[in-house]
Amino acid sequence: MRYNRSISLVTLGIILLSFVFAEKKKKIKVWMIGDSTMASYEASRAPLAGWGMPFVYFFDSTVTVDNRARGGRSTRTFISEGRWQPIADSMQEGDYVLIQFGHNDEAKEERYKDRYTPVPDYKTNLIRFITETKNKKANPVIITPVTRMRFDKNGIQQETHKEYTAAAWEVGKEYNIPVIDLDTKSRELLQQLGPDYSKLLFMQLDSMAHPNYPAGQKDNTHFNDYGARIIAQLVLAEIKELQLELAERIVKPPVKK
Repeated sequence: MRYNRSISLVTLGIILLSFVFAEKKKKIKVWMIGDSTMASYEASRAPLAGWGMPFVYFFDSTVTVDNRARGGRSTRTFISEGRWQPIADSMQEGDYVLIQFGHNDEAKEERYKDRYTPVPDYKTNLIRFITETKNKKANPVIITPVTRMRFDKNGIQQETHKEYTAAAWEVGKEYNIPVIDLDTKSRELLQQLGPDYSKLLFMQLDSMAHPNYPAGQKDNTHFNDYGARIIAQLVLAEIKELQLELAERIVKPPVKK
């Protein structure tokens, strides 16, 4: 009888551990909101790619990535066009919301006036994303805007989002949420690569080099598929560095025997 009771206790322990493990690995969704540098693109626009495209392949089966980023959107237009509310309504406890805006918020040129968002309003919009995410017991993560490629005559990569990166940090600290400083990390990467090799990450195409762009392309903002993957890996490295629970769901390479 005592032996059987021991067996029962062991079995109960295994069952309880199974429940704990299952709870820890509950299926979640990672929502991505942002602009063209994060967005997904159809094959007809290849090799153009936002870093959110390769990002989806780095997670195990417990994670679904829903990339809602769209080109030309600022925090203001993402809200005003009704793109945020369905996400706020749909997210579940334990989900993540990765928030990367800035490129279009800071666009002061006349042709971009419909998307421009002054810094105080940018911060207000970030706070809304954070607050409504927390209200659903989900996890907001701010990502500073990825850098544009812009070297000076001495080969020094310039800071291209200074005000908006600073604002993102201020909001992150005020609301005690993780901030991935993709602006700084991407600038450091480009500085390491230098002006010539950095072009390999961007939509820099000579005429007739790609059938989708017969006239060529000289774009210092948007990535090709290789560049998108490199930027995605920067974000993944920061997720690990911040020790987010999400890091436990990144696919691990097989152990060599």
